[in-house]
Amino acid sequence: MELERAVRKTVISNNALLIIGIVFVAFNLRPAITAVGPLISSIRFDLGISNGVAGFITTLPLLSFACFSLIAPRFGRKIGNEKLVLIGLIVLASGIVIRSTGLLFTLLLGTSMIGIGIAVGNVLLPSIVKSRFPEKVGLITGLYTLSMNTFAAMGTGLSVPLAETLHFGWRNSLLTWVLMAIAAIMIWFPQINKQTEMNLTQIKTKTSLWRSGIAWQVTLFMGLQSLLFYSTVAWFPEILISYGISASLSGWMVSIMQLVGVPFAFLTPILASKLKTQISIVIVISVNYFVGLLILLVSTNVILLMISIILIGMAQGAVISLSLTLLSLRASNSEEAGQLSGMAQSFGYGLAAIGPTFIGLIYDFTRSWTFAIYVLLFVVVLMLLFGFGAGRDKFVQQ
Repeated sequence: MELERAVRKTVISNNALLIIGIVFVAFNLRPAITAVGPLISSIRFDLGISNGVAGFITTLPLLSFACFSLIAPRFGRKIGNEKLVLIGLIVLASGIVIRSTGLLFTLLLGTSMIGIGIAVGNVLLPSIVKSRFPEKVGLITGLYTLSMNTFAAMGTGLSVPLAETLHFGWRNSLLTWVLMAIAAIMIWFPQINKQTEMNLTQIKTKTSLWRSGIAWQVTLFMGLQSLLFYSTVAWFPEILISYGISASLSGWMVSIMQLVGVPFAFLTPILASKLKTQISIVIVISVNYFVGLLILLVSTNVILLMISIILIGMAQGAVISLSLTLLSLRASNSEEAGQLSGMAQSFGYGLAAIGPTFIGLIYDFTRSWTFAIYVLLFVVVLMLLFGFGAGRDKFVQQ
């Protein structure tokens, strides 16, 4: 009896430590990227680069996601998911430091490293959750997406005040996020001696996921929502500035957009895991997104812009957590979840990488944000269509 109690306490303690570790990893999966958008003007002026190149700075992490996401599950199987997550955090911290040295080359190199480090967490957390918490996928996914979205918003909102109010400049403003990466490294370190079920069992999938229609629908849904997120985070501050709003306020408005999504990021996976299909959630998300962008297209009124920001924020919070939940719900085991996560985030983020640079180039060519917003509206429609397929009650191997 005493032995059973001791074992139970140990399991609870280990699970609590793992959950705290997952949360701290999630804290680092967005702010190093979202902090860049409000500082784009300062970076562009300081380094003398065009809008297209500035957009490429935001695109680089997505290219790193696309390149590394496919191979991350393979490395995870060889050395252990938990060890690879720790390595990813170290690469992320190193990239933050290198990016902040102030040269264009180191800015691009550090940003690429940041993308690689984040890609590891992006890909492996769904597999770890599926393996270690198979009965609580929705709850744990909701918890870490809530954490991720909260710090994504903080990255956007704090970047300009750190740079201007505290006189850090854009380099030191971006450098501050290394502190959170170091904290995550320390908290995650005890997990490196653990191995997930996926690492131990080496379960093999029946056929290649690249031949699965459901897998492709999940992948395209993931990619399109990512394209929308990174395009808006990169350029909404500039769009709002063009409407006569100050740089600091525009940064906080985009931060509010992300904070509004926080409760939806937490609740959506819990709801999605209880529903037989997730199509109804896809429809609600898409309508919110579409209406929010439509308001941004037709009005410069501050009150209407805030309504637009709130609607888009609700959609963004819900859609990223739904995308991550689908990686587990459409998979029948942790191995499959890891493979689907790698596929969806590799091809999906490759698609998303087009967004920020393309939007920047559109503005360079037209000198107006109107056509760019039309493009984003079209992407919402495509996301809705692929969401119908991704939300069906089927496994990728069925």
